[in-house]
Parts: sequence; C-alpha cells; structure tokens
Amino acid sequence: MKLNKKQIAILKSYLRAVLGAGIAMGIALITDLSPQYAVLIGAIAAPAVKWADKAEAEFGRVLDK
Repeated sequence: MKLNKKQIAILKSYLRAVLGAGIAMGIALITDLSPQYAVLIGAIAAPAVKWADKAEAEFGRVLDK
C-alpha cells in the first residue's frame, strides 16, 4: 500500500487525536483527577506530539532535503 503525502498527513493527524484522547482517558481512569483536568492534559498532549515531530512545518520545522 503506497500512501501519498496528503494521506500520511491525514493519518498522522488522526493518530495524534487518538493519542490525545487516550492520554485523557488514561489519566482520568488511573488517577482520581477531575475529568476537566484530564481533558485539558489530553488536549495539550496532541499538539505537543505534533511540535515534537521535526517534519511538521507548522511549527517552523522543515525536513532537510
């Protein structure tokens, strides 16, 4: 299966959303934290993962050619 750049970007975006939701759910279930704080942490996690990806141009990073 060959994916083009747009499909890869869509897949990465989806996986970041799943990761953020998983982190929020995990924090809410493991700790006795109020749900609104768990959601806040999960909402911060997905953009943090995107920021850590050096291939994402939205944060001023570009792949070396």
